[in-house]
Amino acid sequence: MAEAKTAAQDGDLLEPLLRLRRQFGRIPHGTQPPSPGSGEETATAVEFTSAEKKEKPLPRLNVHSAFWIVASIAVTYYVEFFKAVGEMIQTESGWFMLGSWLLLGSLSVAFYCIIYLEWYRGIEDYDTAYPALIPITTAAFLAAAICFNVALWPMWSFFTPLVLFTQFMGVVMLISLLG
Repeated sequence: MAEAKTAAQDGDLLEPLLRLRRQFGRIPHGTQPPSPGSGEETATAVEFTSAEKKEKPLPRLNVHSAFWIVASIAVTYYVEFFKAVGEMIQTESGWFMLGSWLLLGSLSVAFYCIIYLEWYRGIEDYDTAYPALIPITTAAFLAAAICFNVALWPMWSFFTPLVLFTQFMGVVMLISLLG
């Protein structure tokens, strides 16, 4: 009786985990989890791995990516983004220049991590080998975003964060199409 109660409790404990795995696509719907102590764990594990191998990778261009890319193009056109940036460069705005340098520093550290550490040296887990790189890059990028918002605020007022965020998401989605 105690063994039956323990097996039932184990099944109750596995159910939320299996629901979570199904939600994230780890276990296909319609498959039954292995019952504790049944000895079918290896056969079920083989079925799960073969089902995972049959899954197709997600397409690079989906509705979400297309939306942000089209929104970024529309915002660029309607707010005359490049004209506004050109005017900021001509007026030699200190905030814009500081933001540009911070963005350049952030991108340099990101390219160092991706190109040199990951591709050239083969360090795939560079965030554990060099734990300070990601916080430095994030802080520099956030500071650059604040500087760009301050520099471009006179042009678009309270729309500035929305314009810059749309441009950022469009660039990120465009880059995700490449790799």
